[in-house]
Amino acid sequence: MTAELKNDRFLRALAREPVDRTPVWMMRQAGRYLPEYRATRAKAGSFVALCQNPELACEVTLQPLERYPMDAAILFSDILTVPDAMGLGLHFETGEGPRFERTIQTQADVDGLASPDPEQELRYVMDAVRTIRRELGGRVPLIGFSGSPWTVATYMVEGGTSKNFSRIKGMLYDQPAVLHSLLERVTTTTLAYLNAQVAAGAQAVMVFDTWGSILTPKTYLDFSLAYMQRIVDGLTREAGGRKVPVVLFTKGGGPWLEIMAETGCDGLGVDWTTDLSEARAKVGDKVALQGNLDPAVLYASPDVIREEVRQVLESYGRGPGHVFNLGHGIHPEVKPEHAGAMIEAVVELSPAFHD
Repeated sequence: MTAELKNDRFLRALAREPVDRTPVWMMRQAGRYLPEYRATRAKAGSFVALCQNPELACEVTLQPLERYPMDAAILFSDILTVPDAMGLGLHFETGEGPRFERTIQTQADVDGLASPDPEQELRYVMDAVRTIRRELGGRVPLIGFSGSPWTVATYMVEGGTSKNFSRIKGMLYDQPAVLHSLLERVTTTTLAYLNAQVAAGAQAVMVFDTWGSILTPKTYLDFSLAYMQRIVDGLTREAGGRKVPVVLFTKGGGPWLEIMAETGCDGLGVDWTTDLSEARAKVGDKVALQGNLDPAVLYASPDVIREEVRQVLESYGRGPGHVFNLGHGIHPEVKPEHAGAMIEAVVELSPAFHD
């Protein structure tokens, strides 16, 4: 774990330091679009079994780095490991996505939640982090992650994915004290979980707020951003003699970028519904920006992909502080060679945007 980092573009970009080219990685880069991932998942037997096997989780984390000149690896795991460890009983139903055996509906349900020790109930994640760091050998940095407390809570209350979020929004308006109590518990657990990832070897962390955009402007600040702020405030921000940056990403969060930049985070993920030029104008030099190619571009031909990459680079403009990424996770149906065309275009076109 003490191996010197051979490629630190990603960390330098998040620190808004000069780089020779824009670093690139993809959300869900270790995923179903890769045939080698599907083979490893089949070997594991299920998605949950894959997450809970540190050696296989390491194997799929490294697979995209074998194909592409990525500038970061991201831990292979799932945001729902936290509520599973808190006692809700996670399982995945074919074609249905994640489901919990138990849900949170009352204060008594909140009071009955476990307070997991990350090195006990979630040790398989920490062992995966340690294994990945060892196998990376300093090739690129390793990103750890969690869901935002609000996003995780939506699954805990709804019991799985939802179309209209009726249960949690009903709780928000009718039982706000219960929801705040749940968010407190999830925030405490998430903070311990992320800090344990850093202690195990994660060199950056990212908080995924997938469902923040279903909130009104006021409820976003009270029920989502306030709890991400507490995570930023409590994170271990230095390890191994180097700063550990934190990136916040609210999907559809364009309206809140300015206030998100005030949290003290190092970077903000930007989805494809906001131009990077507008985002950069809003946040100035406070934070780095990560994004934001529409994932659906990867269904197009390599020539189109290259042109769209160029437009994203031009939208951000010259200078440091940009990490190239998709505006959300890569779609499972994308051809691997199209993902490769995107990364190749970033490698070839981005040096012109750096002195």
